[in-house]
Amino acid sequence: MKKVQHLLCFLLFSGIVFAQKTDKILSDLNAKKDFYGTIAQQIWSFAEMGFQEEKSAALLQQTLSNEGFKISKSVAGIPTAFTAEYGEGLPVIGILGEYDALPGLSQEAVAEKKSAGKSAGHACGHHLFGTASTAAAIEVKNWLKTNHKKGTIRFYGCPAEEGGSGKVYLVREGLFNDVDAALHWHPSDANDANPGSALANKSAKFRFYGIASHAGMAPEKGRSALDGVEAMDMMVNMMREHIPSDARIHYVITNGGKAPNVVPDFAEVYYYVRHSNRKTVLEIFDRITKAAEGAALGTGTKMEYELIGGTHELLPNTTLQKMMYVNLVKVGGVTYTQEEKEFGNQIIQSLGIENGSLEKASSIQPYKIIDPSFGSTDVGDVSFTVPTAGMSSATWVPGTPAHSWQAVAAGGTDIGNKGMMVAAKTIALTAIDLFLNPTQILKAKAELEEKRGKDFKYIPLLGDRKPALDYRK
Repeated sequence: MKKVQHLLCFLLFSGIVFAQKTDKILSDLNAKKDFYGTIAQQIWSFAEMGFQEEKSAALLQQTLSNEGFKISKSVAGIPTAFTAEYGEGLPVIGILGEYDALPGLSQEAVAEKKSAGKSAGHACGHHLFGTASTAAAIEVKNWLKTNHKKGTIRFYGCPAEEGGSGKVYLVREGLFNDVDAALHWHPSDANDANPGSALANKSAKFRFYGIASHAGMAPEKGRSALDGVEAMDMMVNMMREHIPSDARIHYVITNGGKAPNVVPDFAEVYYYVRHSNRKTVLEIFDRITKAAEGAALGTGTKMEYELIGGTHELLPNTTLQKMMYVNLVKVGGVTYTQEEKEFGNQIIQSLGIENGSLEKASSIQPYKIIDPSFGSTDVGDVSFTVPTAGMSSATWVPGTPAHSWQAVAAGGTDIGNKGMMVAAKTIALTAIDLFLNPTQILKAKAELEEKRGKDFKYIPLLGDRKPALDYRK
């Protein structure tokens, strides 16, 4: 009987301590909502594309440095990549942050399509991503310091997620080799922490070189580089019938010549290949390069290609995901003001959604395995290196797709800021749980080894190429 009483007392005391820890974290972050909101909106206004995020990276570095983090700049040969570390010893918990914008999606923070007159916009909400992760890292630092706990919290400043595969270079450089667990999140139109996958991805720019001539007076003397691109595209489009139905191939012609009366001597096309298995991606990519070679041969042009990016599929870790989900439920969703509801309903109307509802933003989606997935992320390479868990929060109006002007608009308002703080709180609580429960880290590591296989050897899909620092130019 006494043993039972002692156990009940211990559980009661543990519950009180845990509740106090949670309340303190949430109240601290609530008090700094406006502070972090200002940082996020500054990065939103910078709208810097991949590997060009000089102002955004500098702002986050300064914010973390002011809090006592040791900053390592220009890591992995990337000027806008950095790490920020606090503490010492084990465990080492990593928090990922992104801050790159997308080209061609400049938008004001209004509920109608209205260009902000810039070359890029945060249509994937990475201004919120980097800021929330920074907030979480600082809060964990405060907890370690206040409670005199050993351990290391490390923030990873990760540039060029949108096609540049920034994290792959960090993984390849060995910057995650000593990490025990990695946490990340992503802006969305809903709140969830479900274990989901992402597609492996490989991308390249195919460049064709021809002979310029007068298209009307001497076409026989020319060889059109654009013909090479179009022949390649035609063959790849025919190839779609003969690849797995769940594979994805995307392309855009980035240079097709300058004037119709000049046979273009240069043309370029940018390709993505995606699939849930990286081996299939490599097979399809090899077939695409063969199509490019054939197109050059048939059009009398020359072809070369530059590998731009390559990422592994995402490997979810259910041990960590369950911990993150529990904390997300504690934190809860987003509550809109009346003004935000009016804005949200206008966004829903612009999307053409019938019977749209804003309620999804305030709720937490049920825990379930999400499969398949159709996006890609360089977090995939991290997830094959260290146990990794992620979540999403409602930074956009429910029903909003990523990479849309509606996502840019909501991200520039307090709707985005509120969703960002949901992520900051959840990640901070999850990281602290890992410091308090080292057995969960061991369990997560065992799960990772089982899923990737004991004979797994990490080979980056982008090979040994240097960071493609000018891929957006």
